[in-house]
Amino acid sequence: MNGIHDIGGKDGFGKVNRIDNEPYFYKDWEKTAFGLLFVTSGQGMLNVDEFRHGMERMNPADYLTSAYYAHWVATVSTNLVEKGILTAEELESRTQTFIENPDTHIPRREDPELVALMKQVINQGASPVREVPYPPKFEVGDRVKTKNLNPSGHTRLPGYSRGKYGVIDTVYGAHVFPDDNAHGKGENPQYLYRVRFEAEELWGVEQKDTVYVDLWEDYLKSASN
Repeated sequence: MNGIHDIGGKDGFGKVNRIDNEPYFYKDWEKTAFGLLFVTSGQGMLNVDEFRHGMERMNPADYLTSAYYAHWVATVSTNLVEKGILTAEELESRTQTFIENPDTHIPRREDPELVALMKQVINQGASPVREVPYPPKFEVGDRVKTKNLNPSGHTRLPGYSRGKYGVIDTVYGAHVFPDDNAHGKGENPQYLYRVRFEAEELWGVEQKDTVYVDLWEDYLKSASN
C-alpha cells in the first residue's frame, strides 16, 4: 500500500544518525514489546505479513512520532482486536488501568513448554521458503520491468521501484507471498528474486550506484513485453 512507512528514496526526513554500540533496548517495556511478537506469532495468532501490515495502517502522525517498538505494540494490538482475541473495550480498559496505576501487578503464568517454543522461534525463526511444482519464470541475467502497482493492501514492492527496469541477479526459490498472506488469503508461494537496479533508472541521477531489491514474481514482467 502507499503509506507513510514507504519512505525509500524520499527526501526531507533528516539525517540518519548512527549510534555506536547502540543498546538493543532503551527501556524495559521495549523488551516486553519484543516478546509480544513472538508469543503471538509463535502461537499462530498472527503472521509476519499481518504484523507488517498493521504498522502500515497506523495513523501517519503516530507512526512518525512513536518509537520503533511502539509500532510493534500498535500492530499486535490491532491484529488481536481484528481477530477477536481481544476486544477494543478490554484493550482500552487495561490501558487505562496502567495509565492510572503504572505499578499494577502483572499476572504471571508459568508455562515451560511455551517458553521452550518461544526460544526456538526467536533463535531459528519461521522459514518462508516453500516448494512449488513449477519452474521460475525468470532466470539470472533476464531484463525485467516492475509493474506499477498501487494496492490498497499490503505489498513488499517499494514505491521507488515501481515501473522500473532491472536485471535478475539471483533466484532464491519459492517463498510465501506477503500480499496474500497479510490478508488471510493463504501463503500462495511464488518465486522470489533479487533484482539489480541502476540508480539512474530509479531516481534519474547520473551516478554508478546500484540497488538490489528482493521482489516476488507477481511484481515483475519481461522487459520485452
